[in-house]
Amino acid sequence: MRILLVEDEKPLAESIKRGLASHGIVVQIEHDGQSGLWAAREGGFDAIVLDIMLPRLNGYNVLRTLRQEENWTPVLMLTAKDGVYDQTDAFELGADDYLTKPFSLVLLAARLRALSRRGRTTAPTALECGTLSLDPQKRIVSRGGADIVLTAREFSLLEYLIRNQGQVRSKHEILQNVWDAAYEGPENVVEVYVGYLRKKIDVPFGLKTLQTVRGMGYRLLADRDAAVLR
Repeated sequence: MRILLVEDEKPLAESIKRGLASHGIVVQIEHDGQSGLWAAREGGFDAIVLDIMLPRLNGYNVLRTLRQEENWTPVLMLTAKDGVYDQTDAFELGADDYLTKPFSLVLLAARLRALSRRGRTTAPTALECGTLSLDPQKRIVSRGGADIVLTAREFSLLEYLIRNQGQVRSKHEILQNVWDAAYEGPENVVEVYVGYLRKKIDVPFGLKTLQTVRGMGYRLLADRDAAVLR
């Protein structure tokens, strides 16, 4: 069995590699999200172990990109107990399993073998929020059957909001998940792109589903819920 381990803590990565070797598992290590993504694209892995908090590209963005590219290699996410991200987000993005640090190498090996036996995950189904539909695999967005053309950034923003529909997400959270953990530009870029998105998913349909919650952030609601909260 051959796996890809993307972990920025070098001593931990080497420890995991040595521990899994005793279980007959060959490990290739990458220490940042960008290098991990490139390695995953090369293929040949039975599974990928992916830390969430990574330099250059966080684990969520690596996973999102792989699934968008129709790479269905099983992915096990590593999460910290007090991390900002939770396991639900990982599963919604297409993760197959997770472990919380610290963890047992025996358990990790067992989980990886189970993923290998299970095989590659299936493609995600379309996401829906009222009459709004987004297909992560085909990169298609529509409202009530009418196609909506979005840029790559607008698509990623909508995907994040629709996966978190009904929940308020701050500009910082959006930047971390839609842009990049290393992004250092102004936060008002989020406001700009929310405006672009509204003009495409709401305005032509006479709706107000993408809402600003003053002082907190933004949320996406289904048509009926948005009408109630106007």
